[in-house]
Amino acid sequence: MSDTDDAPVGRILTRREILALLGGSGAALFAACAPAAVRGTPSPTSATASSTAASTAAASAIVAAPNCIVVPALTEGPYFVDEKLSRSDIRSDPTDGSVKPGAALTLALNISRASSGACSGLAGATVDVWHCDALGVYSDASDPGFNTKGSKFLRGYQTTDSGGNVQFTTIYPGWYQGRAVHIHFKIRTPATNASYDFTSQFFFDDSFTDQVYAQAPYSQKGSGRLRDSGDSIYTGGGDKLLLPVTKSGSGYAAAFAIGLAI
Repeated sequence: MSDTDDAPVGRILTRREILALLGGSGAALFAACAPAAVRGTPSPTSATASSTAASTAAASAIVAAPNCIVVPALTEGPYFVDEKLSRSDIRSDPTDGSVKPGAALTLALNISRASSGACSGLAGATVDVWHCDALGVYSDASDPGFNTKGSKFLRGYQTTDSGGNVQFTTIYPGWYQGRAVHIHFKIRTPATNASYDFTSQFFFDDSFTDQVYAQAPYSQKGSGRLRDSGDSIYTGGGDKLLLPVTKSGSGYAAAFAIGLAI
């Protein structure tokens, strides 16, 4: 894997463009939805630890309006596989029942449609999430460093409810050469609507990641990961997709609201 595996396509609208799109109410919406600062001190947890507290915290953090407006992008990297795995907890490999170890992370997302001066929850959209394991390995992929063809860990999709909400239980992702720590996601609109496909990546605060990576199983990979500032994908707009991770119970929680200009 290298830093050329993913190339940025499309862009995230600027604050000025967001306010223009949303009209007079845009300023209030934008201010209300700015992500909270990363906070909390991580502690070790296993992939099988209870995520109830994290789930509750993430769900309560979801807001009705977006903190950023995005426009279509097609970049997905070399490891997207349309497995069609409808599930909320993506930690296990359904082929053998094994569960990937790592710090439990609950990810709650709200998907909204931003148009005509208003934001509304986008129901029925498919949201795929996929990322590498604690040691930087993707499932169902062939790479010079690994061959995991046939496995399906850390992949899955959910369909947004009437309010545009989905939630995933996963682990804090690991890292691999040439990329900062990230999670891929893809949003596809219902088949009854005009075709729309948006793919991007979430990033993590480096100082928070430093603390998580001091623990097993991440610590066995050693140092050498790329920081956010050295990742060309991150510097192309990833700071607007930085997950506000918080400590919650035995795991972590993050919530993010995405507005789509469709």
